[in-house]
Amino acid sequence: MNAEPAVQLRLLDLQALDARLDQIEHRRRTLPQLARIAELEARYAGVRDRVVAGETEVSDLERAMAKAETDVEQVRQRAAKDQELLLSGRVGSAKELENLQREVESLSRRQSDLEDAELEVMEKLEDARSALATVTAERDGITAEIDRLKAERDAAWAEGDRDKEWVGSERTKVLLDIPADLLALYDKLRADHNGVGAAALHQRRCEGCRMELTPTDIGRIREAAPDEVLRCEECRRILVRTPESGL
Repeated sequence: MNAEPAVQLRLLDLQALDARLDQIEHRRRTLPQLARIAELEARYAGVRDRVVAGETEVSDLERAMAKAETDVEQVRQRAAKDQELLLSGRVGSAKELENLQREVESLSRRQSDLEDAELEVMEKLEDARSALATVTAERDGITAEIDRLKAERDAAWAEGDRDKEWVGSERTKVLLDIPADLLALYDKLRADHNGVGAAALHQRRCEGCRMELTPTDIGRIREAAPDEVLRCEECRRILVRTPESGL
């Protein structure tokens, strides 16, 4: 294959632009914010479940608290009525008076037991509300951090898109100077060699594989016509001669 030396040099321009595009895509995929967002989102799922469990516990305890308060109030009212009746003098017989007295004492013990149960539920409810407030704050903090990181990610992606657009426009200009057959060879080699299809010969070293050429290879290159498209014997990439080739 043959191409004018100036055209071959344009291959290096194309390679530089393609490398820039690869770098942009690499940065897009490897932004540190992405790993942190994934980590926080996984953590958020667990914290969210704890919030739901905490809300459920608080709700259950609030219902239990309401029931305990109702039970205590009912016993308190019943005891108050019996106590009022006991003191009213309306109870005629000693037997009825004795039974009423025993009922007042029983209600008093019942009220004490219910109040103890109510206090226990109240303490559990306070603990549950405190725990819920803590885990809710943790969830909200994670959400805020994810939002901040996503904003940074989106800003970085937008900057990358702007760079990509500019590089793409420059690449389009370079493509106009490269024949189809040479471009096809370059694209194939780039696909086969980690994104590098053409490399400069710099100070007798291939910039693609970083190998120094042998004297035999240097002699072959010296004898080659200026428009001959050369290949590195080591990595088989297109080898472009430049004023800094050291020939």
